[in-house]
Amino acid sequence: MNTISIIGAGIGGLTLGNVLKQNGYDFTIYESAPEIKPVGAGIMMAVNAMQVFDKLGLKEKIENAGNKIHRIILSNESLKPFSKTEILELEQQYNSCNVAIHRAELQRILAENLNTDSIQLNHSLGKIEKKENYILDFENGNQIESTTVFGADGIKSPVRNQIFKTGTIRNAGQKCWRGLVDFELPEEHHHEAFEMWGKGKRFGFIKISEKKVYWYACINEKSFSRYSGIADIFRDFDHLVLKLIEATPEKNIICNEISDLTPIPLWYAENLCLIGDAAHATTPNMGQGACQAIEDAYVIGRLLEKSRDFNAIFEEFQKIRRKKVDYIVNTSRSIGKISQWEYGNSLRNFMMSLIPENINQKMAKKIIELDM
Repeated sequence: MNTISIIGAGIGGLTLGNVLKQNGYDFTIYESAPEIKPVGAGIMMAVNAMQVFDKLGLKEKIENAGNKIHRIILSNESLKPFSKTEILELEQQYNSCNVAIHRAELQRILAENLNTDSIQLNHSLGKIEKKENYILDFENGNQIESTTVFGADGIKSPVRNQIFKTGTIRNAGQKCWRGLVDFELPEEHHHEAFEMWGKGKRFGFIKISEKKVYWYACINEKSFSRYSGIADIFRDFDHLVLKLIEATPEKNIICNEISDLTPIPLWYAENLCLIGDAAHATTPNMGQGACQAIEDAYVIGRLLEKSRDFNAIFEEFQKIRRKKVDYIVNTSRSIGKISQWEYGNSLRNFMMSLIPENINQKMAKKIIELDM
């Protein structure tokens, strides 16, 4: 019988594994994929996440595998900025900086810091039942009994669906492509996250390593049918956008609908707790989805320093995290709507340009300050 089982070896589950290891707990992570391989695209670890990795002794490894990002810029289709958020002052205050990295590289670093036998691959959860303990039936035929379970299994969480029977996935009405390409960005963009807002569409790019650039492209789904492809959608954007799209092999482009999770009343049951997207999936507009899963793991670790009573910890965990997570889910959804306006986007960009830099700084600080 396992004492602690973590369902899902994504960024949240692997970070939680590192936190439990640091606190001296035995655990097993069950991952549905047959291997942890380089799939997915780029991701930015904001200062809040990097502070957690610093406490886990992993900050330097992650910085070396990625690219430091010192400012966030919003512009129109012609690369003319209307909003800049400089992060350098906050980096100095928190002794951490934003790092853009390939998602698979980050997962590799987190997994390699754990014992190899603590991750069980090819274990897709079929059924979970609460008896005296939890009975986990996996689709490969294995059955495990566990006293404590963490659901780190994403927005479609089987743990949430079976134990809580709650949570509705909300489609944001936007289609998003993500691409990875070997590309030499102009030097002025090497250490900034750049996002361009157009009419019902936007395009962002960020350098994630010496040679690789991660880009994403979003459009309102209702407008999609009038175009013949991604390049056609963004033909009225700066030529740099078309260069990035055209240089990217088709196999390096993935496409998803953007969605989040309606807030659910409880993230925990007896000896069971949801973290990350399983509890509070958010749209990607603030770059905080994975970062909030990392913060979840961090807060659980801090609470474990004071108590070994998991049920008391789970209750306190939700009290501590709820306000910030709800703010991020709601704000991110609003940003997604504003950034994808079909009409009045010149006025929108002008109004955004009137927001003082110190307001952007305050918002950034609210996001990157850890809850404990």
